[in-house]
Amino acid sequence: MVEEKQRQKIMEAIRADRENYESDKRHATVLGITPSVYNTLKKGDTDRKLSDGNWIRIARKLGVALRSEMEWKPAKTATFMYVTAALGLAQEGSLSSILCDIPNIGKTYTARYYAKTHKHVAYVDCSQVKTKTQMVKAIAREFGVSTDGMYASVYEDLTYYLRSIERPLVILDEAGDLKHEAMLELKALWNATERHCAWYMMGADGLQERIRRSIEMKMVGYTELLSRFGGRYCKATPDGAKEREQYLMKQARLVADVNVPEGMDAQKVALASGGSLRRVYTEIEKGVRTAAMQEGGAR
Repeated sequence: MVEEKQRQKIMEAIRADRENYESDKRHATVLGITPSVYNTLKKGDTDRKLSDGNWIRIARKLGVALRSEMEWKPAKTATFMYVTAALGLAQEGSLSSILCDIPNIGKTYTARYYAKTHKHVAYVDCSQVKTKTQMVKAIAREFGVSTDGMYASVYEDLTYYLRSIERPLVILDEAGDLKHEAMLELKALWNATERHCAWYMMGADGLQERIRRSIEMKMVGYTELLSRFGGRYCKATPDGAKEREQYLMKQARLVADVNVPEGMDAQKVALASGGSLRRVYTEIEKGVRTAAMQEGGAR
């Protein structure tokens, strides 16, 4: 059961997120609740207004830790700076590009953080919305566009809205998971919003290989899609093995420095992680649990 203290924590996040939207109605649509319920919550009445499932869903969307999860603080790693600058450049100039790089370097965290802290930005995890319809509706929801009605109406409402607001940006993470029809629809979306909306596709090496192979096989749409997304693949990590290892270890140390609790050795955490940022999180959590158990045993 979601307790009152947790509901208030979620409400704080809702109020902060509201800054990124032009109206309460659009923000309510983004959160997946009705405007009337949104208005009630805004007045401070949270008791029995949403199911526990909806509270948890909103908390997950806004990155609110409800239990004992560790709060992850942003560290200005090389990847964080690179992706942030690339997203800012894309949004400012309504440009589109593709980032293909190795996993566990902070691409997703940075993209989510950017979307959370900038207006008119939609972050979409394509591993969860692989079909054409799922993808378009997910983008529409992120901008507060209604997904009710026929698909064609949702598509038209979304593209109209993207052309009407100032410098929108759509971030498509795990884009390699999109089905072929969704890739073709992405080209259509780009055409419908040319010079009005920025599109930033992200993925691991598999995304680059998929597009390359599709072009070699002369599959319809992929040559044009790559051209619309800048004609090349960007990456943050160095190509050389030694340089890449140094890059990853430096990132791990920076993230550990920012996130380890007092008394924990950041250098030890970074070394144990092997340069994986997910492993940094795991090592810190493991250290926190061990310290709690030791403290409990001492009592």
